[in-house]
Amino acid sequence: MRVLRARRSRMSLARQLFTLQIVLILLLVVTSAVLVFLQVRNDNRTDTEHQVTTLATGLAELPEVKRAVAGEDPAAALQPLAESVRKATDTDFIVFMAPDRTRYSHTDPELIGLRFRGNIDRALAGESFTESYEGTLGPSIRAVVPVTDDRGEVTALVSIGVLQKKIGAELSRRLAPVVPVSAGALILAGAGSWAISRRLDRQTLGLGAEEITRLYEHHDAVLRTVREGLLIVSPRGVLILVNDHARRLLALPEGAEGRPVLDLGLPSPVGPLLTSGSPVTDRLCVHGDRVLVLNQERIERHGRHLGTVTTLRDHTELEALAGELDSARGFAEALRSQAHESANRLHTVVTMIELGRPEEAVEFATVELASAQALADRLTEEVQEPALAALLLGKAAQAAEKGVELEITDDTAVAEAGFAPRDLVTLVGNLVDNAIEAALAAPPPRRVTVTARTEGDSLLVRVSDSGAGLDGAALESMFRRGWTTKQPQGARGQGLGLALVRQVIDRYGGDVEVSGDAGAVFTVRLYRGTAPS
Repeated sequence: MRVLRARRSRMSLARQLFTLQIVLILLLVVTSAVLVFLQVRNDNRTDTEHQVTTLATGLAELPEVKRAVAGEDPAAALQPLAESVRKATDTDFIVFMAPDRTRYSHTDPELIGLRFRGNIDRALAGESFTESYEGTLGPSIRAVVPVTDDRGEVTALVSIGVLQKKIGAELSRRLAPVVPVSAGALILAGAGSWAISRRLDRQTLGLGAEEITRLYEHHDAVLRTVREGLLIVSPRGVLILVNDHARRLLALPEGAEGRPVLDLGLPSPVGPLLTSGSPVTDRLCVHGDRVLVLNQERIERHGRHLGTVTTLRDHTELEALAGELDSARGFAEALRSQAHESANRLHTVVTMIELGRPEEAVEFATVELASAQALADRLTEEVQEPALAALLLGKAAQAAEKGVELEITDDTAVAEAGFAPRDLVTLVGNLVDNAIEAALAAPPPRRVTVTARTEGDSLLVRVSDSGAGLDGAALESMFRRGWTTKQPQGARGQGLGLALVRQVIDRYGGDVEVSGDAGAVFTVRLYRGTAPS
């Protein structure tokens, strides 16, 4: 039993279907042939019964027959008549008989005068009937009809019959075309089933039903549990498959499968990438409020392009953390630089004291400390969001290390609550970083000015720099992922900062104004209470 089950499991789905089709076709052909045989046999019997009944009735009504029956020697008159009619009608026997069964005629003249073998009771009662009976010549289908006189009394009987062997021969003749037709139908249907099974075998890669079921179960389980978005797009740009994670990441509607990707309303760059059919490796894409990493590969088999398979990973949190890490790293570098500078100043102060000039030492030490402490005190007092205050202090130190003066305007004042600290760090940090880079790329004096203040239910952030400004043609595209004025550095993609800024602006229903005549000026306004929960 196990061996049989193993063989059955190795049998491909196409072969199983072909076997079932052949069995079904054979059953249908045999059943049809049997039904045709039964129908033809029934029709042949009905025709024979009708023939012998009609002929016997006609003979019984002939005046010659009635006169012969009433004559002195009925046999002498009826035997020649019976034989001539039998030969003309191709029947096997015509028997005239008396009501007491005495034969007046027969195919074998020696049987004339002997008793008729068969049923005649119904005919004696004046009824015509047919029956199957084995007489002296063998099994036959016969009709027995009464011969009546002018008064309606039965004076004789006539029986006409056809032997079963002759009926069988006629049946064989009628059924002769059925055999080749059935064989041809069987061959044609078998050839069609074989062609269909070959095509199905190619389409199912020769897999069996159990293997296909197992693959589907595993396929469905993987699609539901994998923590990456997965999409398969046909060469014509139709979305063939999408798993639940990809549906959530791209906010796809129900019933997206089977629809062209262009009809799903996916904005650039995700939509064009999915329909391009081009291989893509670790491409960062900003989609709505998410940062996605997209990988795409072409599917090819036997030289045929079958479409593309695309995977999506959500890097929103990772990119935000990476931005914060960059800020922390810059802050640490600034602290390291300040520590180094502080050590130099401390040595200077100690040396001046040793030289007997304490007043100059105190003045030298307190001038720089007062300036730095004043900025820290002002930010701590006016900026009630600790993360934003720390960011501004760090960026000031980072800019100073790079030779850029970062000015935080006196009207900077940010009230607490209403905006997520991470969003503020992303917004202000990226704008300031871009401004510092722009200032460094321009000739001295290098300057960056930052303003952040709360105005009612909104937050105003303005960052300007002393750089070369912005090209007017770039204003429309600078917030798209990939736009940058920097030279590529390292493996990490450029052009993501302003795209993340755009996300924060959209999240709070804000707006941005950019001017770029004499250095770039970014003015952003966010509104409290509009961020999604």
